[in-house]
Amino acid sequence: MFLLRDDISDIVRLLGEGGVICYPTDTIWGIGCDATNETAVTRLSALKGHAPEKGYILLVDSLEMLKRYVSRIHPRIETLLAYHQRPLSVIYEHVHGLPASVKNSNGSVAIRLTRDEFCCALIGALGRPLVSTAAAKHGEPYPPTFGAISSEILGGVDYVVKYRQDDKEPHEPSAIAYLDRHKELEFIRE
Repeated sequence: MFLLRDDISDIVRLLGEGGVICYPTDTIWGIGCDATNETAVTRLSALKGHAPEKGYILLVDSLEMLKRYVSRIHPRIETLLAYHQRPLSVIYEHVHGLPASVKNSNGSVAIRLTRDEFCCALIGALGRPLVSTAAAKHGEPYPPTFGAISSEILGGVDYVVKYRQDDKEPHEPSAIAYLDRHKELEFIRE
């Protein structure tokens, strides 16, 4: 169990202080921080070399947490989140309580309801969403395993999670979708 190798309370304290971590998600290894902490997001963006107008994917641990930041979730999306098997990040246009640094230039944000045990425990203890972006410099390929993460990324974070570092099975990024103006689901990454 991950709790024997990583102390969730120490990671949460670090995140609460504006720390940036490298961690396994329900998809690929990511770098992340408290999505509501503007200073932490700025640090993460500098490490990644991320353009400010691009926005980030955020992870939440429950539908209840998602509803704290999204004004209205269409019933089709709620149903999809309940039954979709593959990790799915959904782009929401009307969000609140999040800094501009996590939003796309049009104000939208991609948010994924994670089912990963470690991520859920961490987000639940933090009580806020986590930024989740590939543990790679902007424009470089995502790391399919922990061993593929560059030393520059690993050396630039405040904490590297030990859980799942030994996994050899490569992972893929999430699908990304949004509801178009006709309320049809459009995938921009499948």
